[in-house]
Amino acid sequence: MLDYWTPERMAKALPIGLLDIVTDDGLLSGLTGDADLRTTPELTGRKADLTVPRELVGTHRMAAARPDTSTIGARWMTGGLVSRTTGRVFLTVAGADFVCSASTVRSANRDVVVTAGHCVKDGAGAWAANWTFVPGYGTRGTHPYGQYTARRMFVAGPWSRGGDDDYDVGMVALATSHGRHVADVVGTQEIAFDAGRGGQAFGFGYPADPPYDGGHLVYCAGRLKNDPYGQSRDQGLGCDMTAGSSGGPWMTKFDPATGKGTIMSLSSFKYSDDRRTMYGPYFGQTIKALYGTAQNA
Repeated sequence: MLDYWTPERMAKALPIGLLDIVTDDGLLSGLTGDADLRTTPELTGRKADLTVPRELVGTHRMAAARPDTSTIGARWMTGGLVSRTTGRVFLTVAGADFVCSASTVRSANRDVVVTAGHCVKDGAGAWAANWTFVPGYGTRGTHPYGQYTARRMFVAGPWSRGGDDDYDVGMVALATSHGRHVADVVGTQEIAFDAGRGGQAFGFGYPADPPYDGGHLVYCAGRLKNDPYGQSRDQGLGCDMTAGSSGGPWMTKFDPATGKGTIMSLSSFKYSDDRRTMYGPYFGQTIKALYGTAQNA
């Protein structure tokens, strides 16, 4: 599988957006088929891919050495654990190559990463192939901590059966690289379930659509809020990250000095009329069971 991902293929891989992408005719089409559009009578929010309208291009800024506790998107330049545990994912769906984001988490087998469900399986459609995690992905395609292929992939039942956005979570048990578990090489973040809603969070990922290029770790920070459209149980975070950031970890109790935190959600989708808010699924008992299966695989 590692032989598949030549530097040229990695460079040409497309940033995966949402499974659901708004098309010109107003319908939502998935990576391999159509999906239903959900709206509310009061609001006409539509799930969109993780792209940014042209009027927002160039609005992101470089981060200062001291991270902000409120930003919709800035380059992470502080280092710490998060710069190693977060990485890019390379995968193939329906014959096309894509990129996502993911993070290692503490697990019994020392092999588990968490990402978006749509970065593992196309809803009720096909599973991804050639799935490879590159922690601490560097500029110009460097992989300072190695590359780790998937040995087993897991998604929650509601995602696998119907692409339910409330369960857009994937857990992947990785193969070792040169005989070493990923956790022993880069470390891990904590993970929490049934956490309190709201509060402060930091989100990380490798957005690859303009104004980003996928070559740098980017972060958003701010207060979480409930989905105002009522179409999901997800929480929103002010964030202008674009496609390619799907699956990137959201953390509470995050310490910018050490880069350590507790993962309680991840980047999943945006609404087409609110490109500056990212939404992430709530990690409840179903996701806890998914994690239990993955860490014992």
